[in-house]
Amino acid sequence: MNAPILLAAAAPTAKQAELIYIWDKATPEAKAIIVCLIVFSVVAWTVMIAKALQMRRAKKLNQYFTAEYRTQKHVLDVFDRRVQAEGCPLFMVYQAGSLELDARLKNPDGGRKEQVSIKGIEHVRRTLENTVAQESLKLESGLILLAIAVSGAPFLGLLGTVWGVMSTFSHVAQAGSATLTAMAPGVAAALITTVAGLLVAIPSMFGYNWLVHNLRVLTVELDNFAQELISKMETEYLAD
Repeated sequence: MNAPILLAAAAPTAKQAELIYIWDKATPEAKAIIVCLIVFSVVAWTVMIAKALQMRRAKKLNQYFTAEYRTQKHVLDVFDRRVQAEGCPLFMVYQAGSLELDARLKNPDGGRKEQVSIKGIEHVRRTLENTVAQESLKLESGLILLAIAVSGAPFLGLLGTVWGVMSTFSHVAQAGSATLTAMAPGVAAALITTVAGLLVAIPSMFGYNWLVHNLRVLTVELDNFAQELISKMETEYLAD
């Protein structure tokens, strides 16, 4: 009567020690791969959190700047007021375009012309395009690490599993005994690397897709704003 009670009491302890047992049975190669995957996981989560905060801040600042920009009557009003909004992608595009336009409009005496030539507007357009590309690259930086985690972690885990199974079969063959008791610990320890690889890759995949979607939205906003800005500059300052 006491045997079932003892087994029931021992079951939770066995479950709690399961990962420790598998870790003890893992080969040094599998342990090294798991440590690498842990490093991958830390890097991936750090990148996801940092990029999510960066994009969230960029969205908020874009909204504030857009609301301020819409209230102005002339395209250079915000520039003339020396407004600063560091970290705002739309503002950086506006600031770069306004600086270039202001340079084209300046007179030798320090005044400002009323019109600018087509060549001057083309210089402003190229400046806006370059700034849009630079801001997009800033938002995109770091995503390559997530892409590496998504594509590389499962293969690294699979490498550990194949290596562990190969090692297990090799030991069984040398021992001359192919019992389940002899094979199960090694196979279980080998499979843990695949589990670790998937635990790294799955969150990284969801995070990467979400960040890429937000990056695409922000990039489209930058392109649209640049087109709107250059159109307004042409309307106000382009010579007929």
